[in-house]
Amino acid sequence: MNLKVRLALMNFLEFAVWGAYLTSMGRYLGNIGMGTDIGWFYSMQGVVSIFMPALMGIIADRWIQAQRLLGLCHLLAGVFMFFAAIYGIKAGDDSDFSVLFTLYSFSVAFYMPTLALSNSVAYNALTQAGLDTVKDFPPIRVFGTIGFIVSMWFVDLMGFQASQNQFVVSGVLSVVLFLYTFTLPACPIISGGEKKSMADALGLKAFSLFKRKDMAIFFIFSMLLGVSLQITNGFANPFISSFAAMPEYAGTFGVQHANILISLSQMSETCCILLIPFFMKRYGIKNVMLIAMFAWVLRFGFFGLGNPGSGVWLFVLSMIVYGVAFDFFNVSGSLYVDKNTDPSVRSSAQGLFFLMTNGIGATIGTLGAQAVINAYTASKQVGDDFYTVGDWQTCWFIFAGYALVIGVAFALVFRPRKEHAGV
Repeated sequence: MNLKVRLALMNFLEFAVWGAYLTSMGRYLGNIGMGTDIGWFYSMQGVVSIFMPALMGIIADRWIQAQRLLGLCHLLAGVFMFFAAIYGIKAGDDSDFSVLFTLYSFSVAFYMPTLALSNSVAYNALTQAGLDTVKDFPPIRVFGTIGFIVSMWFVDLMGFQASQNQFVVSGVLSVVLFLYTFTLPACPIISGGEKKSMADALGLKAFSLFKRKDMAIFFIFSMLLGVSLQITNGFANPFISSFAAMPEYAGTFGVQHANILISLSQMSETCCILLIPFFMKRYGIKNVMLIAMFAWVLRFGFFGLGNPGSGVWLFVLSMIVYGVAFDFFNVSGSLYVDKNTDPSVRSSAQGLFFLMTNGIGATIGTLGAQAVINAYTASKQVGDDFYTVGDWQTCWFIFAGYALVIGVAFALVFRPRKEHAGV
């Protein structure tokens, strides 16, 4: 099978695993009375990303081939996701936060490192084949977004948005990807030979990138922008679904199929990923990152102004700009790190990037967002379901204001090296 096709299928499965629950889990948690705890579940993705991607990246660089480690992580993530689903089925509305949260936490602890590992597997395979990662990786990564969308739609159309069955879907896909990794190209590990320092042996050399002013600033702002990454993933579905508590909106398509409406964001991604090579070479990393930051301002602002009725077009605009906000930051940032690091620390450098964004940044962001939302909203029962209702508009405007401040600060402070400015 063609290398690009094989890597595309890997990306499809990688993100389908995540898409099964990432945008709908908040709706499920709200439905079983854990609406005020949504932020804790999404912040756990950030907490484990503080150390797990870096740790697994070190292991992949030094001891276990990246594609083998990718498969093992997915197997464990899938098993714990099955356990979470089984518990949810048995406990129902009486689910205990500590039990469900613990099972979920173990699952994401092994899933989150795979986001960086899958990048490393693809970059290594493309490099060994003599291909250009900046040119050839984005079209491959598109299939990850397609997998995410397919998984979202499946969960929506099967009626799993408000149930634990979304965890079953994720677990099945993880096991499938575990089996598929046995067909992927082997990734090299650093072995034998010269005496190494303790830092080299543990893969800590990637942290030396902070000695470079441009990379230190890049990683710091990656963390600050990472605050925005999980906010809409965690709260967009509960927000849109909350309009069900208002009779004039209860029957609208967006309320009934929030996941499908949100999936427009991922559809936008498929187009925006393909634009990255052009924008990176034409405008450079700084301008591409700035575009992403101001796109986050629009993403949150349009949510604050819209509704699923006459204002649904504002929701649609929010979904469209999400592709720019997410891809121009995540994918271009990953490529920038790849081009600015030595191959011997490639996996651990990718792990460091994810630590700053999906780790520290996302943890602060989701817990901060939960605090804001708890201050302006409350749970309300309508029939047999629970919804989070209140002043959502103020919440979204607060998030937009934060993204605006970060964007302006980045424009004033970040100065990439000239030789790497366009990657």
